[in-house]
Amino acid sequence: MTMSAGWYLRRLSRMGPQEVAGRVGDAVRRRRWRAAPPEGPGVTGARFTAVLPAGTLAALPPDAVKRLVADADRLMEGHAEFFGVVRDDLTDPDWWFDPKTGRRAPAGYAFDVPYRSEDTVGDIKQIWEPSRHQYLTQLAAAYAATGDERYAERVAAHLRSWWEVNPPLRGVHWISGIELGIRLLSWVWIRRLLDGWSGTAGLFEDNPVAVRQIWHHQRWLAGFPSRGSSANNHVIAETAGQFAAACAFDWFPESARWRIDALRSLDRHLRGNTYLSGINRELATEYHGLVLELGLAAVAEADAAGVPVPASVRLVLLRMTDALAAIVDNRLRPPRQGDADDGHGLVVDGAGTDRWGSLLATGDAVFGRLPWWPTVTGTDVRTPLLAALVKRAEPSARRPAKRPAHFADAGMTILRGPEEIWCRCDGGPHGFLSIAAHAHADALSVEVRHDGVDVLADPGTYCYHGQPEWRRYFRSTLGHNTLELDGADQSVSGGPFLWTRHAETRVLSVDAANEDTASWSAEHDGYEGSVHRRRVELTPASRELRVIDEVRGPRRAVRLAFHLGPAITADLEGDRARLTWTKDGEDRSAVLELPGQLSWRAHRGETDPVLGWYSTGFGRREPATTLVGSGFTDGTEGFTTVLGFRGQGGA
Repeated sequence: MTMSAGWYLRRLSRMGPQEVAGRVGDAVRRRRWRAAPPEGPGVTGARFTAVLPAGTLAALPPDAVKRLVADADRLMEGHAEFFGVVRDDLTDPDWWFDPKTGRRAPAGYAFDVPYRSEDTVGDIKQIWEPSRHQYLTQLAAAYAATGDERYAERVAAHLRSWWEVNPPLRGVHWISGIELGIRLLSWVWIRRLLDGWSGTAGLFEDNPVAVRQIWHHQRWLAGFPSRGSSANNHVIAETAGQFAAACAFDWFPESARWRIDALRSLDRHLRGNTYLSGINRELATEYHGLVLELGLAAVAEADAAGVPVPASVRLVLLRMTDALAAIVDNRLRPPRQGDADDGHGLVVDGAGTDRWGSLLATGDAVFGRLPWWPTVTGTDVRTPLLAALVKRAEPSARRPAKRPAHFADAGMTILRGPEEIWCRCDGGPHGFLSIAAHAHADALSVEVRHDGVDVLADPGTYCYHGQPEWRRYFRSTLGHNTLELDGADQSVSGGPFLWTRHAETRVLSVDAANEDTASWSAEHDGYEGSVHRRRVELTPASRELRVIDEVRGPRRAVRLAFHLGPAITADLEGDRARLTWTKDGEDRSAVLELPGQLSWRAHRGETDPVLGWYSTGFGRREPATTLVGSGFTDGTEGFTTVLGFRGQGGA
């Protein structure tokens, strides 16, 4: 996907003068580095001292180690999966090859590579992901847990290969700061986890090629920080990686300055990226997880190196952890909100390890759990590793005495009912910063689960680059459980990561604690000349969720969409749909009574146009039923939808 001149003009319009000046400086620096690439300093006597405390590895949970080793063995055989694409070439990877399109990224100066063009480069996410080297942190963790040197030798071979074919500033892996930051964090942990191997010093501190790579990564991050309208989760990854490397690889004349600058930036941007309630400002839950993982990893490096960390850093991470504990359902699944690209900050666990349970376990180890937190029963490798480095202290901040249901600054409300009925109501801002890069046009959408099963589902994200029709659908108003007017989105898109007009949403009332009927209402102004207002009521006694939509304004065409989860079978007759599914071997059901003023149709797995899909993860999609009611609104009457759960066992 190449960007047109119009896109660049729209993108420029969302920048302030300071950001424009900074980007001009970046352009000048790129030209200067191209003409005279720096070699980097010679280093002698470098040592790695940020090792794990004695006894850490012996305390790893056996079941978590078993999962890790199973994954490591698959990797040793060359098998891996990235974003739905299965690979069997990981014994000796081609670092520039995209197996999805069969294309190979062109060589040359990094900033000349047109990485947004799938026709030229391939799917950039498929190329970048293995080079985050998080599968190598898995192999290194497997070595640390078992002492099997095969894992260490494979890690060494792949790092040497990568360093050889990706010299500084050459090729596709030197374009994006988030990639460099996460890669540095991976290298820090690889060095730490391989500490008991005899070849480790020769791979890292005694290896001029590795030292040069580490220096150039940090110099790049210091020279090209994400700024202004792009200072979202990317800048957190950049500063966390820079800071971790400047702590653990404290080998260079610039290390102290890089460490100070990165920590200052991390502190500022963690606060800037996070509401006071603890919810990530991008309102994209997976990025909440990514930022929290990166922040915890950065604090671990600081404590391992004895570097003081501002109290505000730990406070933000504490609030993020408590917020995560508050919004998950009974199966520890958080909302599916906004963009999601399966990005992780630090990977040392095998498949089957629950990401959110792992984060809550780490939060418990670092901050201490609150009485209202959900119970975390699983185990992981990452928690004991991080907890061994982080200096635990009793938080001085006041924490919620009971589970919060409404996060006013983020516009997120969670209504809960019997039999683990869980409903997220979206009355928040349209994303973060002027471009709201990872936002969806989902104002006033609802997401409903029953015992962890998606009933009214957020369809997810699926893709970023190369498939514009799919990107548009999964970000669209029609692609969410909300109301669309005149076939248009509530907010105006200017590109795949750019919104030029943002719907303004206002929460009108919240009564989440009412035992008779919990309720929420909000409105937005995304459709000029009309206002969409929605009220949601959850009545525990009847296990019933009622959604009332009103549109104030002139007569307009309306489409009301309800996306069902992939486990749900729907039998639609007129304006009534019977929903059935199975959970843990038990049949369950619900009835969806739809507004009779609209004409209802069921859509599933359609491509012309795209409609009726659910994305389980980045690069993966499957058919799911979407119910769409079409008609008109003249502002005189509302649309009422009632979802009634019939109880477990279909009772």
